[in-house]
Amino acid sequence: MLVGHHRLQIKFTQLCVRIYLYHLRMWNQVGVKVIHNAPYFIRGFCRRCVKGKFASCAGQSQRQHRKTSVVSCIIQTRCVSNPPWRILFFGSDDFAVESLKRLHAARGDGADSVLDSLEVVTLSNNVPVRKFAEQHELRVHEWPRVESSGQFDVGVVVSFGCLLQESLINTFPYGILNVHPSLLPRWRGPAPVFHTILHGDKLTGVTIMQIRPKKFDVGPILNQVLYEVPEKSTADELGGSLAALGAQLLIDTLRNLPERIANRTEQAREGATFAPKINSCLSWLVWEEQTCDQIDRLYRAIGSRVHLRTIWRGRAIKLLDFVGKCNVPFTEISSFAAVPGSIHYQKDSNTLSVCCKDGWVGFKTVMLKKRLSAADFFNGYLHQSVLKKSQSQNSCQFQSYREKTGQNPKSMLWNQTIG
Repeated sequence: MLVGHHRLQIKFTQLCVRIYLYHLRMWNQVGVKVIHNAPYFIRGFCRRCVKGKFASCAGQSQRQHRKTSVVSCIIQTRCVSNPPWRILFFGSDDFAVESLKRLHAARGDGADSVLDSLEVVTLSNNVPVRKFAEQHELRVHEWPRVESSGQFDVGVVVSFGCLLQESLINTFPYGILNVHPSLLPRWRGPAPVFHTILHGDKLTGVTIMQIRPKKFDVGPILNQVLYEVPEKSTADELGGSLAALGAQLLIDTLRNLPERIANRTEQAREGATFAPKINSCLSWLVWEEQTCDQIDRLYRAIGSRVHLRTIWRGRAIKLLDFVGKCNVPFTEISSFAAVPGSIHYQKDSNTLSVCCKDGWVGFKTVMLKKRLSAADFFNGYLHQSVLKKSQSQNSCQFQSYREKTGQNPKSMLWNQTIG
């Protein structure tokens, strides 16, 4: 009996040694990963938290016999509450580059550093955000193949144009922030700056919000600042100002992000409007319905990207170099000529003045077969038509473009309130 008992003790001791060596080998394999990534895993924990988390994770590893349980446990319980943050940036155009520049400049080792790391998600190879990222050696992720679980604290989206899946959003402990150039809920959508100019808004701003899946620009507001729209500002000029303002507001928000999230506010249902993309159909002028101010705002909103257009003798003609409202003396025109679409050449200023709903607007250049100055167009086309008495009255007029449906483009310019 004693011999059998002794053998049983020996076998039990050998089994304990095997178990110990097995867990020791496991710990060595996992420990290398933990030590290598320790600055990321334990940043933000106090000493007591670090000690407790390591102890609990080690116990979990021994109980469950999993090689990576220590690492996964630490990642899942990571509770960084202050900057610097690990950020994944989503963007594409020049507006987005301004925020990316500020984020890149905010990286550092100082006490006031906002960023710990910065990586980029973008679209095609020739967008401004990708060019900036490559020039400054930032890691670029190819959309939509984005792996972010456990690697980043917060995401930032600026002019990206793609909806992010809920599963991706949920991988960021602090969610994903969006820099939007309007006073949400006004002008939700892809073209808020254009519609701000188009509708003559006197006041706009920038909003920092948390994005939600399935819909654009409906998430809670974390920060917002007002901006007075300069008189006669173009969409490009306003966009540049709001890009700089939004970049600074983003940095300010990241400095105290947990507090901003705790005090976030849901968007009001009242006053929500939609800002659809600007397309070429908006460039057609309807002389009988558009005022001088409306044409002026349309030109400042889209003129740098899409030329204003009208119809001349059944052909499309582009109107360039807009000079605004013109004063045409009544003595220089006949009463029958002062109808919407009528053209008057002002020799002193070398301007083509066109009659609209409530006055005259001027253009210095037109594009027919080729680019023509106002004088060239008058001498080559308008002057000859005036001399030919047999031609009809409307041969000296621009005609408004009408779609086959009978609708005109003007109806697309006004506020689209979201019910």
